[in-house]
Amino acid sequence: MTGGPGGDAIGDIPFLIDSGLNRNRDLIVMAQRGTLHAQPNLACPEIDRFYADAVGLRYDAPSTGRLLVRATKECRHRLTRVTARGVALSAYNTTENAADFADLRRALGIGRWNVYGYSYGTDLALTYLRRHPRGIRSVAIDSVVPPQIVSLPWTWDSAREGINTIFAACAAQPRCKSRYPNLPRLLTQQVRRLEAHPLTLTARPPAGGEPVKVVLDGGALVNLLVGNAVPAVDVPAALDELARGRPERFARARAAGATPVIGEFAHGLTQSVACGEWVPGHSPSDLLRAGRRAFPGWPDTVLAQAPQLPFEHEVCRVWSVPDRTAVQRVTTVSTVPTLVLSGTFDAKTGARWGAYAARTLPRSTTVRIPGIGHWVVPQSPCAQNVLASFLTRPTAPDTRCVAGLSPKPFTITPTPETA
Repeated sequence: MTGGPGGDAIGDIPFLIDSGLNRNRDLIVMAQRGTLHAQPNLACPEIDRFYADAVGLRYDAPSTGRLLVRATKECRHRLTRVTARGVALSAYNTTENAADFADLRRALGIGRWNVYGYSYGTDLALTYLRRHPRGIRSVAIDSVVPPQIVSLPWTWDSAREGINTIFAACAAQPRCKSRYPNLPRLLTQQVRRLEAHPLTLTARPPAGGEPVKVVLDGGALVNLLVGNAVPAVDVPAALDELARGRPERFARARAAGATPVIGEFAHGLTQSVACGEWVPGHSPSDLLRAGRRAFPGWPDTVLAQAPQLPFEHEVCRVWSVPDRTAVQRVTTVSTVPTLVLSGTFDAKTGARWGAYAARTLPRSTTVRIPGIGHWVVPQSPCAQNVLASFLTRPTAPDTRCVAGLSPKPFTITPTPETA
């Protein structure tokens, strides 16, 4: 069960194979309803083109939000127009998504199977476990989104945990601590500085091509960190360079957004799930208060937008799907053996939410992998071994490799005096 919501599960197959998931068993991958290989496909090229253009705009400016809302409105109109076969957007939700997987197991004639999901796929997997427990031998959830808690304010808690854990890991390495002594203060300074005085420059996308115009404001900086656009080991050095007038690492990471694959990501599924299940029940003021708790002293213009989901309240007014929180924001209680995997550097789905979800899963094993960000298994050979042992013995996985893990050394650049 892939992430997003809206990601291409078929595109994940190489990562899953490289992680060894089919080494001793069959691997079954299904594209979720509305995604790239489904019919209909809820892709939104209009939104893809907006994001490509947005690298050259202020991240959290109201004018940028209006462009996103317009692109969303255009996509919705195209998908739902009366002619031909309009899409019923309300049918694209986690309840129906989970039922599809239950139907697939029966259609394939499989008595019992193991379920693995990451990111939004953990929200989906936990919903599937709650609503369709029959036939599930075990569940592995990676980078956990508990359905009972996920919301826009929740994103700020995860951002704080992931970013602060990176900073704490630097402080635990003597060379990093000496070279970058107060990273929380440095980040606050840079967020405030860029929000007041955005940088406009050109940068070449990491994948190559012509240089593009990029704008770095406070919101863009924060979202690059949350999205792990700059590798965690480089974050202290990148922030130090930024403060010294060298924004190239962040500029290149921002430029990467200028070259999306148009039509690959199903933004329509994203918005149907987010607007029906994550956004209702919390006001823009609730979101702002959560941001202020997470990062006191940051500008309200940054904190008013949920990390990775900017202008979502405005977008959801346009997308207009029913509130489904009463049936979806529910805790999963189950005795099915469950493996809960989290990366300590994950700023999208903070590591503590794995343990939170496990509280009502009494036969669960919770594993935190130090120094890893979002989607743990493809990044960690240890996590791959733990998962393999879990699939063999769901009630007694071998987790011994975790004890010897620590974050990789951070990148240390010369000081200006020694350079």
